[in-house]
Amino acid sequence: MSGFVRTLWWETGALHLLDQRLLPSSTVFVRCTTLAEVVHAIRSMQVRGAPAIGCTAAYGMALVAVSSRAPDNELLVELAAAKQSLDAARPTAVNLAWATARMLARAHELALAGDLRRGLLDEAHAILAEDLAMCHAIGSHGAALIPARGRVLTHCNAGGLATAGYGTALAPIRSAHAQGRAIHVLVDETRPFLQGARLTAWELQQAGIPLTLITDSMAGYFMQRGEVDCVLVGADRIVANGDLANKIGTYSLAVLARAHGIPFYVAAPSSTIDMALPNGDAIPIEQRDPAEVTTLAGQSIAPEGVAAAHPAFDVTPHELVTAIITERGVIEPPFGEGLREGSRGGARSAPTALPVPPARRA
Repeated sequence: MSGFVRTLWWETGALHLLDQRLLPSSTVFVRCTTLAEVVHAIRSMQVRGAPAIGCTAAYGMALVAVSSRAPDNELLVELAAAKQSLDAARPTAVNLAWATARMLARAHELALAGDLRRGLLDEAHAILAEDLAMCHAIGSHGAALIPARGRVLTHCNAGGLATAGYGTALAPIRSAHAQGRAIHVLVDETRPFLQGARLTAWELQQAGIPLTLITDSMAGYFMQRGEVDCVLVGADRIVANGDLANKIGTYSLAVLARAHGIPFYVAAPSSTIDMALPNGDAIPIEQRDPAEVTTLAGQSIAPEGVAAAHPAFDVTPHELVTAIITERGVIEPPFGEGLREGSRGGARSAPTALPVPPARRA
């Protein structure tokens, strides 16, 4: 378990997923044999995390291909419709649409070669394998950025559960820990879905990495006391100017980090970079069921009839980001050119340290 978490895999003609809604109390696996089941798994957060839902969507497309008896020209129409259904399941994370676009483009290539069904499943396997390799590379590049004392604050879950198995924001932490460095992670619980408390804490515990679980509202307290050396988060979409969408509460952490002069790092594969959107204002923000705010583990925690809001993500402006870590290296501000190069494979290797904007005076 210390190597990576097996989040999803293909076996005996079906997609298998670890149901993340039930962790850490239960380990249950879901078997998806239809497109509708894959869409439900993504929408209901049985599987979650931008890279993981991208991989899941790729297998959803492959599942349509291997299940259909339609001729190739009709199957291409079915696959285009499947892409629309999958993309709509969770609109903020760009990895999902990136994966389905790649699968559909590959389907058109394979249709010309006459090997559409088997070839599309091979493409899904390739996306999964590439994601795992990218996560290990992110770990290698990002480990050098963690300060010597190694006290890292993270938010939500950007570990193996959110990817093919090693993680994005947790990858540098895992790599630094494997190097024998003294790492200690402050884990935000991440209301309302508790991905930090349920998932990140579980992953770190399984890996033997020291951690302390805190509520989201405690982050400023620990920063003020000098007990946070850097903040390290994942991302669901990074746009052309470096603005990024991540789990709700990320923006608050970035503001706090800037106020205390603490580096704020973002770790994500290049598939998370969306150069088609100019800035964060253009990112679609998923609005989830308010009942996820007014209830906890099926129990009401608010008076009956109280209205609640539930934006699942917020946008952090690029001005608050110290560096972006991808599988191709570390991208420093200004981010525009670096993101263009990074999406094509030209990001720089990780430096040993990056300058941090000074804390703002009260």
